[in-house]
Amino acid sequence: MVFLTLEDETGVVNVIVWRAVYERFRRAVIAGRLLRVTGRVQRGGGVVHVLAEGIEDISALLDRLADPDCALSQRAGNG
Repeated sequence: MVFLTLEDETGVVNVIVWRAVYERFRRAVIAGRLLRVTGRVQRGGGVVHVLAEGIEDISALLDRLADPDCALSQRAGNG
């Protein structure tokens, strides 16, 4: 089992990656700087967990943020 912590503008979520899921998405887990995780949400005692079912490396979007002509950059207030 692997634990990841993801953070965005709304807060922090703990991601639980079981062995079979890790083996399918190992490259994204190890190398990704920006991940999209899909799965089941569990809430309890003020803590939020996501039981990962899919993990996608979307790190390429980070490079687009540096491009002043990128729509993502303009929405983020950088252009």
